[in-house]
Amino acid sequence: MSTAVIVIIVALVVLGAMAAWFWTARQRSARLHKRFGPEYERTVARSGDRGKAEKTLQAREERVEKLDIQPLAEADRSRFADAWRSAQAQFVDDPPGAIREADRLVGEAMQARGYPVGNFEQRAADVSVDHPQVVSNYRAAHATAASQERGEAGTDDLRQAMLHYRELFDELLGSAPTTEATPTEARR
Repeated sequence: MSTAVIVIIVALVVLGAMAAWFWTARQRSARLHKRFGPEYERTVARSGDRGKAEKTLQAREERVEKLDIQPLAEADRSRFADAWRSAQAQFVDDPPGAIREADRLVGEAMQARGYPVGNFEQRAADVSVDHPQVVSNYRAAHATAASQERGEAGTDDLRQAMLHYRELFDELLGSAPTTEATPTEARR
């Protein structure tokens, strides 16, 4: 076999390997983007590097796969739904207290499902694997709760935070969205 043929074969093998690598990377990116949706974009924007962001998202998946996430028993689901209705009713007279209660209930529901309840960023990262469409709302609600603690959030901000908490809460309960009045409607 001539040297030219060997060089062409080696070049084709290298090109084939590169094509396979690019195809695999593209498939991984598409899978992660589909699974994480807006959380994928957020993670890429925060890291500034798509590859690093994808490694972060894969690490989240691997971490959550090791957890024993379970649906809630019907009795727990009912107890949490009742507690949520109470927190929502509390909003009329005590919006800051209702937000604190909503945050507590979300954390308690996460723990009951099997999510670890460490620091907020780890909780948000863990929940993003199974609930990527609402984790941004969870972050927004948490940020508003922190603003409220500093005296920087108004009632409308708190109302929106309550709605954001409710979206994740409903998903954690595995139930249809609650149909009770929103905090604004409850004041009428």
